Amino acid sequence: MPDFSSEKQVVRELYAQLDATGGAGAAEVLSRYYASNHIWRGYHPFNEQQGAEEVAAVFWTPLHKALRHLQRREDVFFAGLNEMDGFASIWVVSMGHLMGLFDASWLGIAPTGKMAFLRYCEFNRVEDGKITETAMYFDIPHLMMQAGLQPFPPQTAAHLVQPGPMTHDGLMYDPQPPEEGEKTLATINAMISDLGQWNSGLSLEDELRQTWAEDMIWWGPAGIGATYTIERYAKQHSGPFRAGFTDRSKTKHICRLAEGHFGGFFGWPNFTARPTGGFMGMPATDKAGEFRVIDIYRRQGDKLAENWIFIDLLHFWKQQGVDILARMAEGPRS
Repeated sequence: MPDFSSEKQVVRELYAQLDATGGAGAAEVLSRYYASNHIWRGYHPFNEQQGAEEVAAVFWTPLHKALRHLQRREDVFFAGLNEMDGFASIWVVSMGHLMGLFDASWLGIAPTGKMAFLRYCEFNRVEDGKITETAMYFDIPHLMMQAGLQPFPPQTAAHLVQPGPMTHDGLMYDPQPPEEGEKTLATINAMISDLGQWNSGLSLEDELRQTWAEDMIWWGPAGIGATYTIERYAKQHSGPFRAGFTDRSKTKHICRLAEGHFGGFFGWPNFTARPTGGFMGMPATDKAGEFRVIDIYRRQGDKLAENWIFIDLLHFWKQQGVDILARMAEGPRS
């Protein structure tokens, strides 16, 4: 049975010490766990950073100052071998919310003095007891909306502070049966093959039914929202997305793995597509843009039952000439 206990322990120790610093000692903590050649990938405006000092100064210390008494509320935790490099490297995945009191400005977003949740998902590559790569994706527009801002036109699905798995079994600190992870990864791969074509010859709903449960839940990013059941997912996201884009590139992932009933992937970017108008209420730009995405899945039986999505919409729309973050930093809009 594969045992990723030591890699999981490295990440859990990092989180415990980082969360306890209050931000002031973030660089010292990160330096104990990050390799000297560590690379960190985060959403716009953070992008790529190198090493513990940069990551602490650019991201963790300012975030701790903005969200006081920061608390990690973890919903999913698993590890596995990365299919994208021939199952050579081990990655550890954590997903949930960073919650705190929004008491100071962050990225120009005015504080509320109230609780706020930053949705996050993080992939860490662990080698010889050190973290060599990190993908830390987080939903900044979701935080904006909690602060009373409206960064996008009304979204097609629901805006929610999103819960973890319905089964409450996403925290896999202990080893899982390898055959379950293999089933999950195979189901994810089948779904990627189906949805990557956009021309299966089936109706969208029937295409989805090949790998998705009928009562699937798609926990999408702010600006799109969450949607429930195949019929509503097709209506409230997948259909509008396909209708609003053309020239979708092939999918490229840096990491794809599974353990137990959970799995996921990320890319930098995952794919590119050219907006033809209508998506998220935005006009066509006719300019291809990058989609940086993390997907986390829960499998039930032989179908995917839940999917948590992180998309760097700030990066995508900035490529189209719309700087959402700069515009929202000006203050609330009706």
